[in-house]
Amino acid sequence: MIQINHLYKSFGNKDIINDLNLTIDDGCIFGLIGPNGCGKTTLLTLMNGVLKADQGTVLYDNEEVYDTPCVKQKILLINDDPYYHSGETIASLKDFYQSWYPTFNEARYYDCIDTFELPRNKTIKNFSKGMKRQTLLAIAIAAHPKYLFLDEAFDGLDPLKRLTFKRILTDLVSEHQTTVIISSHNLRELEDICDHYGIIDDGKILESGDLDTSKENMHKIQLAFNTEVKEEQFESFHPLYIHISGKVVNMVVKGDIDVLSKQLDALHPLMTDFLPVNLEELFIYEMEHKEEEKC
Repeated sequence: MIQINHLYKSFGNKDIINDLNLTIDDGCIFGLIGPNGCGKTTLLTLMNGVLKADQGTVLYDNEEVYDTPCVKQKILLINDDPYYHSGETIASLKDFYQSWYPTFNEARYYDCIDTFELPRNKTIKNFSKGMKRQTLLAIAIAAHPKYLFLDEAFDGLDPLKRLTFKRILTDLVSEHQTTVIISSHNLRELEDICDHYGIIDDGKILESGDLDTSKENMHKIQLAFNTEVKEEQFESFHPLYIHISGKVVNMVVKGDIDVLSKQLDALHPLMTDFLPVNLEELFIYEMEHKEEEKC
């Protein structure tokens, strides 16, 4: 289990991470999402023990990550743009990671390299971005760390490789109980694979939890009435979004669908339609609601 408690990090006079708290259970695929500049990269760096927090803790199974090699051996981070020295090859990269991860399975590594049809005789600096991503995914599978971090995981992968990538990740979780943390702007891809999520903004976790539960608790509702209605009539629903055009209302609210249905019936609408919400919409509505609260 990962437990982040009251985490702070600033650079100069700029606060990047500001009293951030988050818990990630073992064996889940966790999607970390947020707008540009919200602190995602800094958080990932802190979670991997590369940076030291100004205050607070990042704990893996109750052990602090920073300056603790035995904890770091449980963690593997695949960066969006990893560094390779000029002569790095598939074999030399394998040797480096094999020296660090005692659980590294060399046969599994080369099996993945062949599955991805990666050339063994080329230096990695001459690979495309997608090929580099696949090489590091092969490293992750062979090392099967307890905690795997993927930054912009789907960049450079064609649709078929993305599907293979997702299948490999789910196998990694089911076979080894690996916890996968994925940071990506591609929310539709994340929704296909993640079972938990966290929204970060202004250095804090705005919302987190089980993805299916959160989507089931948020509703797009369309209503029609026989007379014109006003926004004040819907204040008790605390809508995240509302738009009224004469007799038609579109709004987004949180809550139990049965309770909401009874409350809406009391307004005697001619028509009530509940529509599902996806991860992208969940993110947008949460962010818009936050901005409205600032005003």
